[in-house]
Amino acid sequence: MATGKLYTYPDNFRAFKILIAAQYSGAKITLVQDPPSFKFGETNKSPEFLSKFPLGKVPAFEGNDGVCLFESNAIAYYVANSQLRGEDTLSQAYVQLYVNFADSEILPAACNWVFPTLGIMQFNKGNTERAKEDIKKALGYLDEVLKTRTFLVGERVTLADISVACNLLLLYKSVLDPQFRAPFRNVTRWFTTVVNQPQAKAVLGEVQLCEKMAQFDAKKFAELSGKKDKKKEEKEAKKESKKESKKAQPKAAKPDEDEEEERPPPAPKEKKDPFADLPPPTMDMDAFKRSYSNEDTLTKALPHFWEHFDKENYSIWHAEYLFPEQLKLIFMSCNLVGGMYQRLEKMRKHAFASVIIFGEDNNSTISGVWFWRGQNLIFKRSDDWDVDYESYKWTKLDPDAPETKKMVEEYFCCEGEFDGKKVASYKIYK
Repeated sequence: MATGKLYTYPDNFRAFKILIAAQYSGAKITLVQDPPSFKFGETNKSPEFLSKFPLGKVPAFEGNDGVCLFESNAIAYYVANSQLRGEDTLSQAYVQLYVNFADSEILPAACNWVFPTLGIMQFNKGNTERAKEDIKKALGYLDEVLKTRTFLVGERVTLADISVACNLLLLYKSVLDPQFRAPFRNVTRWFTTVVNQPQAKAVLGEVQLCEKMAQFDAKKFAELSGKKDKKKEEKEAKKESKKESKKAQPKAAKPDEDEEEERPPPAPKEKKDPFADLPPPTMDMDAFKRSYSNEDTLTKALPHFWEHFDKENYSIWHAEYLFPEQLKLIFMSCNLVGGMYQRLEKMRKHAFASVIIFGEDNNSTISGVWFWRGQNLIFKRSDDWDVDYESYKWTKLDPDAPETKKMVEEYFCCEGEFDGKKVASYKIYK
């Protein structure tokens, strides 16, 4: 039975799945989430924490026996019991299928839809509408699966149910109003069953399904992002000073100040252009992608690429996944790559990649070739892109080197020598 500490921050839905799994298995977990023991953004960046968890990610589990794990799905699996993991090989495979489905098909869309309503992400109508469609598609699939089932795998709760339910939690609490969820009655029946299990209620408490779809809160976003209008801040500071000095006098704000209070909050400022420090783009990325999609890669798309590639303003990189020992089934590795692509949706017009899964089930690796605008790691140019990339080793390639030419050809064509590695599957980012 696992025992140890779980480092996280309050109400982290990723931690919920771990804590629920522990309720089922009897694992003894001490939750460390409040100052002074843990302060997100400080404690997880300290040398002591990074010596155990080099990426500084939470949730992070430190076992009493010295085991140190990050990534919520891995920790949940570790603290679970055989019932939750699946009691035979096929059941275990289906459990992993739904765990990965939750992270690749539900979570990115859930974040794009819900986070703006919480004020922690800028609202983008196109992204929100696309997220709604992605959620409808995922719920439609689950609804069909759950027509004749109480739980996703077998006759009892497994990590499949826990993971999917936790990733749906924010949706059901914030935006899946009665009208939206009406077509997915089987999913809602299953969801309420899972979250009302004693083990889940011990972690989540009473889960209330939303009655009114939450909307983007511009004021909250402005406050959380620190993007309040400077003049308004100065006026507010001036008013506070005035109140302090004239407490005995009746409130007599100037008319324009009263009017200011009645005005709606200022619209959040647009995010800075991630490429503001670079010259205008010199390569038509869309033209290359059309060639890659519609023409022969070797005879058309590759010549197009090298003819238009501008080595002064674009760069080529090789990426190697750092944790191949954690890779299990090939389809799970494909989902891992696909999830990264989804979370990098806003970066598509600036980059292209071919990422290949090599090997076979339980013995595989992931690597790929990317190119993008700029000479440095593109992921650091925007908070929206600062995801997943730390799980890879990135090596910048010399575009004039013969070995780079060969590597680009092999990866773009998804076939070749690859130093003896066997291609199992691949994912194109375009």
